[in-house]
Amino acid sequence: MFTPNASPPPLRIVVVEDHPGIRRYMESAINGQPDLLCIGSFDRIQPCRQALKANPPDILLLDLGLPDGHGSELITFCKQLNPLCEILVITSFSDDANIIRCLEAGAQGYILKDAFDPDIPRFISELRQGGSPISPRIGRKLFSLLRQQKDASQSSAKPIGPATDASSLSGREAEVLNLIARGYSYQEISGHLAISLNTVRTYIKQIYQKLAVRSRGEAVFEAAKMGWLPAQLLRPDS
Repeated sequence: MFTPNASPPPLRIVVVEDHPGIRRYMESAINGQPDLLCIGSFDRIQPCRQALKANPPDILLLDLGLPDGHGSELITFCKQLNPLCEILVITSFSDDANIIRCLEAGAQGYILKDAFDPDIPRFISELRQGGSPISPRIGRKLFSLLRQQKDASQSSAKPIGPATDASSLSGREAEVLNLIARGYSYQEISGHLAISLNTVRTYIKQIYQKLAVRSRGEAVFEAAKMGWLPAQLLRPDS
């Protein structure tokens, strides 16, 4: 029975990390918060796949270098089960191929272990507010990749992407896209544009559909390829 003053159920989180010390720390950080609950903790892909099938989480915290495979397999698998699941990669891999592979699979954030901020609850809060936790070094690499893609698309006779120009976006959708690229959370976009949070979500859904993407990172990446973003957003030091 619904009780008006009852607290919402805690967010259900699964951890996948093969380092025992880091895994225990993450479990403790999650369960130390009243609104968070670790419902599973794994050091391999296969047992995690079975658990995800039985009980898909709200959030997946994921390493990539696992004993029985690459963690990005779980990103794709989890998104198929629950497209609304928020996925944060926490890894030591900083190469372009892994970054793009995870973003294309649907990850919302990418944190490097060598710059690991232990504030797991803050990362989770950022995810739930529509943010994308990203280590500064990864952000710089991502901006560099975006510039390269933009240059390549401008030199091509036919732009590659789901649309040919920014005219397929409405004026308000273009505003929301620019704020997404600047790292604004859904709540911040709502306040900045003086529109409701539900309206923000509607615009973002429409942008994702037009760009044929599933996450913030993919949206920014595709928009940069098409030359839809202001040049200053593609400078890593801005």
